[in-house]
Amino acid sequence: EYLKAVGEALAKEYGPSLRNLPESEWLEPVRAKAISMMMDLIRDDLAALNIRQEVFFSERSLHTSGAVAETLATLSKDGHVYQGRLDKPKGEVPEDWEDREQTLFRATAFGDDVDRPLLKSDGSYTYFASDVAYSRDKIMRGFKQLIYILGADHGGYVKRLQAVASAIAGEGKVQVIVRLCQLVKLFRNGEPVRMSKRAGEFVTLRDVVDEVGPDVVRFMMLYRKNEAPLDFDFAKVTEQSKDNPVFYVQYAHARISSVLRNAESEGFIPAGPGEAQFNLLTDEAELAVIRRMAAFPRLLEAAALAHEPHRISFYLYDLASDFHALWNKGKEAPHLRFIIPAERQLTNTRIAFLAAIRYCLSNGLGILGVTPVEEM
Repeated sequence: EYLKAVGEALAKEYGPSLRNLPESEWLEPVRAKAISMMMDLIRDDLAALNIRQEVFFSERSLHTSGAVAETLATLSKDGHVYQGRLDKPKGEVPEDWEDREQTLFRATAFGDDVDRPLLKSDGSYTYFASDVAYSRDKIMRGFKQLIYILGADHGGYVKRLQAVASAIAGEGKVQVIVRLCQLVKLFRNGEPVRMSKRAGEFVTLRDVVDEVGPDVVRFMMLYRKNEAPLDFDFAKVTEQSKDNPVFYVQYAHARISSVLRNAESEGFIPAGPGEAQFNLLTDEAELAVIRRMAAFPRLLEAAALAHEPHRISFYLYDLASDFHALWNKGKEAPHLRFIIPAERQLTNTRIAFLAAIRYCLSNGLGILGVTPVEEM
């Protein structure tokens, strides 16, 4: 379906003229139009999810600019490329394995399991040759830390990418970090959503965003480790229950916002710095929330250093859980309610306490790119 728009655009621009041209003449304008429109589609879909990709890099440009040939020549000069034969792999033989002398990158010298082919039998470059040139391009642009996000089926690329960086920049000069991501499986009311790439029947990211909203998609995608598969059920991510983490966190923020609005309408204001008497907060449910908030700065730092944003999602869920527990306890024990008109100092302190909780929730959601809601 999405290719029909490309055909219509080509017909509008060129009329029927392309139909009478040989492939050598029509292929390039068709290719250029298709790539341009697909990139526009990708940018629009990312924008719908509040993602702004600053740089798009064309693999083709590595070939047209001569960067691949130049990279291989440099590595060959440094002794990292040679002509040789690969041993037949043990077990299942990969489709691209060939028993012939070929141009190889000496990956084993830098910790990889086998040396890697750079040229196919027809003389064209392998995909890996482009990866080598792209790695060199990034290193030449001055980056000392290279982060690759790959599908879980590309686990074999980790060692070879690390080997390439070592060969180009020198051992230990550049840090290569590879994050392997599992698949997302779509469900509707517990039933898998059937898709067929061959038949052109599939659900796009934009379809999901349009149905449930960008905030839900962002939070749920980040509410798991990158190497863990995600079962995304359209029904579960929109239900209002504790089992739906994005609702549970947003509900905590909305509840606090509601209390703060009510407190303001009754003339209460959060106690300012030095005015709040937090020693008045002595219940174990209150202390549990305070302990959780105290861990927020350190958790943020750890999540950033480990490149694991799911830690923030988990933290927000735990903080929301602690808050909801305090809320429910206050319904049964009047002395734990947030607004007690007869005890102004305690109320102002608890209002400041709530404002601090909301700050953590709002800050955490903002870091994830999720908009906190004021009411639900």
